[in-house]
Amino acid sequence: MSCDSLGVSENQMTERVEIIGYDVEAVEEWIKDNTEGLEPPFDWVQLEGGHSNLTYALTDLKGNRAVVRRPPMGELLPKAHDMGREFSIISGLGPTAVPVPIAYGYCESPEVTGAHFYVMSQVDGKALFELEDALEYLSEDARANVGISFMDVLASLHSVDPDDVGLGDLGKKEDYVGRQIRTWYRSWEASAEGASYDDPDLHELHGFLESRRPEQGPARVVHGDYGLHNCLISKEGFLTAVLDWEISTLGDPMADFAYALNTWAEPGDELVNKENAPTLADGFSNRSELIERYATKTGCDLTNLPYYISFNHFKTACIIHGVYARYMQGQKSAEGVDLDYYRTRIGDSIELSRRAAAELS
Repeated sequence: MSCDSLGVSENQMTERVEIIGYDVEAVEEWIKDNTEGLEPPFDWVQLEGGHSNLTYALTDLKGNRAVVRRPPMGELLPKAHDMGREFSIISGLGPTAVPVPIAYGYCESPEVTGAHFYVMSQVDGKALFELEDALEYLSEDARANVGISFMDVLASLHSVDPDDVGLGDLGKKEDYVGRQIRTWYRSWEASAEGASYDDPDLHELHGFLESRRPEQGPARVVHGDYGLHNCLISKEGFLTAVLDWEISTLGDPMADFAYALNTWAEPGDELVNKENAPTLADGFSNRSELIERYATKTGCDLTNLPYYISFNHFKTACIIHGVYARYMQGQKSAEGVDLDYYRTRIGDSIELSRRAAAELS
């Protein structure tokens, strides 16, 4: 799960390519009539990476910059690629301490270019996907700032009352973790035969997570995929924007926090989901320092943190299991895909979930 790269990098302004999915003249006219500070015509440069949402950087003749974003071409699932949802979230969070792009305008009519789209500001910074990104982009001193900023921004997000910023109807507020457990366990059971893979430990974990579920506190906006791959980082190591709010909803902030910790690999991990994770570079904070920072900024009781870490690994196992099943059943082309890697990732996630659960048992 990752995002389209919406920041500016040194090699971003590449040769202009075919503009896919946009009626350029109609979109530019809509932007002229419905936003402020942008004057077409624009130079269009496609931004690569992540999901298939069609995302372009726009620069007008005066050097003003923006980003336009629409769903991919073709038929979509009903709730997939909801640009209006993303736009409402960055609009609501704009006045808060959470760094997000400026929301310029949302076009809900498909008559302009065949799909709904929105326009936001372009933010300087770089998302970190691989170890090489951290080594090439950040000095060791700058890397030391990243973890602090990463946690401070998450703490700011979880301090926002969604009702105060017009996001109180973003989703159901109650039983976030319980609903997630039930959803992903059903996914596991539905995929087990097609995957030719079942594991008694997964079923035991399901029972444990159901029986030990903590009482949820006040609902907050949860990002759902908060990691350095969905953040823009300055050269000094500070977050300049959080991106890709497509799956965000209301829920338990502790689940969001634990997910962020699970994405943060550190040297010495026995089971690393990503062997070339950016946080393996020298200078990054370790997870203990992240936990301390979040606790200090939020004042949250972290007694049940192992539960939420276990829950997130359980969820990861179920998600990968479903993908693996589709490959095994021929629903997705497996050409060039390392199926053994997927199978190993499922087992690793179950083992990580089991270890975290053992801390509470």
